[in-house]
Amino acid sequence: MSKKHESKKRPNLDISYTCSRELSWLQFNSRVLEEAESETVPLFERLKFVSIFSSNLDEFFMIRVGSLTDIAAIHSKDVPDNKCGWTASQQLEHIYESCIPLVKRRDKVFSELSDELAKNGVEQLSYSKLTAAEKRYIDRWYKTRALPILSPQVVDQHHPFPHLPSGQLYIAARLRFEELSMFGLLPVPTALPAFVRLPDEDSLRYVLTEDILLSKLSSIFKGFRVQSKAIIRVTRNADISPDDDDDDIEIEPDMRQKMKKLLKKRMRLAPVRLEYKGKLHSSTREFLLTRLNLHPEQVYEVQSPLQLGYVFSLESMVVNKDLLYPSWTPQPSPMITADVPVLPQVLEHDMLLHYPYERMNPFLRLIREASSDPDTVSIKITLYRVARQSKLISYLCDAAENGKEVLVLVELRARFDEENNLALAEQLEHAGCRVIYGIENLKVHSKICLITRQTETGTQYITQIGTGNYNEKTAKQYTDLSLMTSNNAIGEDAANFFQHMALGIPTTERGELLIAPNLLKSGILELIEGEIQKANAGLPSRIIMKFNSLTDRDIIDRLSEASCAGVPIDLIIRGICCLVPSVPNKTENITIRSIVGRFLEHSRIFCFGVGDEEKIYIGSADMMTRNTEKRVEIACPVYDKKCIEKIHDILDIYMKDNIQARIHNSHGHLRHCKRKNGEEIINSQQVLMDEAVKNAPYIP
Repeated sequence: MSKKHESKKRPNLDISYTCSRELSWLQFNSRVLEEAESETVPLFERLKFVSIFSSNLDEFFMIRVGSLTDIAAIHSKDVPDNKCGWTASQQLEHIYESCIPLVKRRDKVFSELSDELAKNGVEQLSYSKLTAAEKRYIDRWYKTRALPILSPQVVDQHHPFPHLPSGQLYIAARLRFEELSMFGLLPVPTALPAFVRLPDEDSLRYVLTEDILLSKLSSIFKGFRVQSKAIIRVTRNADISPDDDDDDIEIEPDMRQKMKKLLKKRMRLAPVRLEYKGKLHSSTREFLLTRLNLHPEQVYEVQSPLQLGYVFSLESMVVNKDLLYPSWTPQPSPMITADVPVLPQVLEHDMLLHYPYERMNPFLRLIREASSDPDTVSIKITLYRVARQSKLISYLCDAAENGKEVLVLVELRARFDEENNLALAEQLEHAGCRVIYGIENLKVHSKICLITRQTETGTQYITQIGTGNYNEKTAKQYTDLSLMTSNNAIGEDAANFFQHMALGIPTTERGELLIAPNLLKSGILELIEGEIQKANAGLPSRIIMKFNSLTDRDIIDRLSEASCAGVPIDLIIRGICCLVPSVPNKTENITIRSIVGRFLEHSRIFCFGVGDEEKIYIGSADMMTRNTEKRVEIACPVYDKKCIEKIHDILDIYMKDNIQARIHNSHGHLRHCKRKNGEEIINSQQVLMDEAVKNAPYIP
């Protein structure tokens, strides 16, 4: 390793069993790309994984690279990271180096998939490859749809270099006018579709809009000779907080107005990456680097389209359905009787739904029933991300109009969903709901709903705790758990939680629920400590946890202590993992696996102990410092025996996965599971789909 990559270690900080958060995330995204390379995945689904990889990388640059860039610029804050020992500047060096082969690999996969898809009736074409009739079709579209809204610009003393919004496509050209060399810029209008489909019912053939504009560039820049041309895109820092110092923003008393100003500010933050596809003249490249204040290592030449989000718009147009996963419909839950109202069933026994294998509908039915139930006096809920067309919102509005007290905590700081949540808050308020926005400096990420009823026998609570958002769309795409319980102690904790939220004060009283930022982390550490004490006493001990990311140094160190005490530990971590397993005398009793598949693994499960001594929680938090210390999160105990059995079955299937699972080794790398001769092949997500179909009750 070169001197520039040598770690600056903090005194007494043991990083022998920890690794870089950023490189771990890049490794996870590399795992996503593996799905695009896998011949076991249908062809078009593989293309979607390329798009997901690219979208992930975009957000990584906007958030993580943006944040590190800010830190590196402030030398007093550029201190070594507590897991890898690198400063922010050193982490950026590693990131830039690691991204180069990933981008090249992505481009190679995209090219190979494009060739295979073309053979199967899904073909992206360049303008030059079109037939004469097809060119006439595209030319008509160009003249009627595109040409009227184009805004080409030549940058000179009268036309200064414009602001390039993050993520927007432009065509950059080196132009010649007589003896003068000039820079031309053409925005690809966001009002235009990403592609134009050619009229062919038997196949899906299309041309990207930016490729159409490229073909017309000479006529667009009339009077100039186009010497070189390339599609470019700037990625800007989007790691902006409502609590950033800004005098114009801090004086704004209304949180909604504050967020609107911040969204505008985000579009103007500093660039962190420049991508280009095509021939970018060296002088044009240097011109852009200077204007954008970027360094050469922040520039990436790519071969695939710079925006791949259009792939998901193509899916419904695919004629050959063999190119897609077989359709999947979430199944009815065997815990719920279909032709009986949900509300009285929850009062009788707890229910645990497992998305997307089971339907979200029972929870939605519960809210709908409560909205008109004469004994229901209030419904309180936290909302982080919600579908744009949401039945839940409609039912909450109905409840308010029916005279129920409806309290909705809307988190306006849900990154990239801010605008949707602003509109959502206004809609709820207009319907008569009371809307609050959480706590200053703390993002509310918890998933909790409380229904309060007043009956002749007293107050009844129905509490729902989830591991994912109240989003009907993602409930069909993400694996999540949703617990509905009438446990009175849990209900009292939930009522106390909402009272604290309404007052803007974090919960500090320990009860059934583990609530961050004050109680969750200490609770998890105590549960791990309990298993250490059992192991030291020679008693059976066990830890199984499933979540998305692990970066919290205190949690990592306590797990290492548990491993050293002999506690068997199994972690199922989809994404970032800063703990390195199987390190002798440090983490040798820890096994870590990652599962990436058709559905996004998103559920959070925490199991401590064995047999009757076992304690199980589900919750909203990953084991990241941002979640455990800087957000409002909730973990809820699971007491119902059938719900516990269901969680055990789910975890057992995950632990047996030898297709989608990858195992972390002692070097922090992901490796395929090794199957023994004759061992059954298990794809956990496919098994869970099969089980959901087999266990679903018959509904006439």
